[in-house]
Amino acid sequence: MTAYDRIDDKPIINHEKFMNPDYVLVIDPALTFSDDITANEKDNTKYIITTHMSKDDLIKAAPVLEGKDVYVVDCIKISQDTIGRAIPNTPMLGALMKVSGMFDLETFKEKMMHTLEKFPQKIIDANMAAIERAYNEVQ
Repeated sequence: MTAYDRIDDKPIINHEKFMNPDYVLVIDPALTFSDDITANEKDNTKYIITTHMSKDDLIKAAPVLEGKDVYVVDCIKISQDTIGRAIPNTPMLGALMKVSGMFDLETFKEKMMHTLEKFPQKIIDANMAAIERAYNEVQ
C-alpha cells in the first residue's frame, strides 16, 4: 500500500497523487525493493526507511538510493520491543521528528499524548517509548 500526506502551515489545495516530497517514509521495508520509492523526488528529498539493515548495506542492496539523503531505523523491532506488536507507524513519526526538526521530541510527545488520551495509560506509555527510541536511534 502506498499513502500520501501533505503537511503545511498554509491551506493545501493541491490533491494530486504525485508530488515532489520533502520526505519519503517507508514503513514496509519490502517497498524499498518492490516499488520506485524515488519517483517524483526532489533533489533534496530525505528518505526514512524502516529496516534492520545498516544504511550502507541498504544502499548496496537498493542502488537507487545511492547519493540520496537516506536515514534508517528499525521501526518494526522498536514497536515489537515497546508496544508488543509490529506497529511501526508511531516510531516512524519519532524518526521523522528527528530528521525533519518539525517538532522537538518533548513537544511532539505532548501532542501525541493528547491524540492517544482515549487509550489506557499502558498503551500511551508504550507509544511514547517507541517515539523516543526511534527519535534516538534513527541514523
